[in-house]
Amino acid sequence: MTPFAIAGVQMYVNALQSNVDGMIHRLDVLMARFPWTQMVLFSELAPYGPLHRFAQPAKNETIERFCVAARHHKVWLIPGSMFEKDPDGNVYNTSVVINPEGEIVSSYRKMFPFRPYEVDVTAGTDFCVFDVPEVGRFGLSICYDIWFPETTRQLVSQGAEVLLHPVLTGTSDRDAELAIARATAAQFQCYVFDVNGLGAGGVGKSCVIDPSATVLHQSAGQEDMFPIEIDLSMVRRQRETGMKGLGQVLKSFRDRSVDFPVYDRNSGTDAFLHTLGPLELPRQGSRAGLHVDVPAGTKLSTEAQQTKSDIGLAPVLDEASSG
Repeated sequence: MTPFAIAGVQMYVNALQSNVDGMIHRLDVLMARFPWTQMVLFSELAPYGPLHRFAQPAKNETIERFCVAARHHKVWLIPGSMFEKDPDGNVYNTSVVINPEGEIVSSYRKMFPFRPYEVDVTAGTDFCVFDVPEVGRFGLSICYDIWFPETTRQLVSQGAEVLLHPVLTGTSDRDAELAIARATAAQFQCYVFDVNGLGAGGVGKSCVIDPSATVLHQSAGQEDMFPIEIDLSMVRRQRETGMKGLGQVLKSFRDRSVDFPVYDRNSGTDAFLHTLGPLELPRQGSRAGLHVDVPAGTKLSTEAQQTKSDIGLAPVLDEASSG
């Protein structure tokens, strides 16, 4: 057995003032109540909330305070994420991993900002995996990243056994996101720690899921601290023999007889995706994606004609128009 205790902190996040003091206070309370905790994970954008105007440089006083707190409590600390502004003015959604000595061992910039809503956030390009000595390997992704299974597949292919997933979801798609979290645990045979915030930080419903897709903990809509002792030998056993002795999905993927041309941007197999229109905010009364009859004799724009041609409908519509 390889036990390791990870605590999620679901807390109220204020959008207009710093939450850092509150985070450190909750960390103090958590460690007083549950001193056996070895790693602590906060929600996405917990320190300063969801507004870009509070973006910080990569090295800042807040990170230093978190390093001091991690060293004081001798825990691994992932203090959610915060907006980071680089010298060129680019804004990233960045998370750091701090070890029990108070050292930053890794950092991660969110790969999939929630576009088209987060249009001012630049996407990161580097994956984040790190080792806890004598325990195992961990992977870090942020919120919307989990909707793209390629991100988790890369982390798992690099050996990640636990997915740490801080989120800020305050919208009605939270239940869908929880379903994705369970599916991720089953698909990739890993633990998933999915920590949401409250108030400006989300609607709560944080969860912890084991590699068999069993929900070990489900928060509701109030503040919550939930230390869970996981067993990484369960991950290794299941990856070797299959979930409940059944599907060995990672080995099946490894031994696949097919590559996926959709990942080759020049293959043309993703032509349908290019018919979906631009990535932009929906507008009132929008009929995007709905069938619209084209009256006979109507001359379509060049762009519309190209779209028809791309999806193979040009001959059909042209015949209807000319009839």
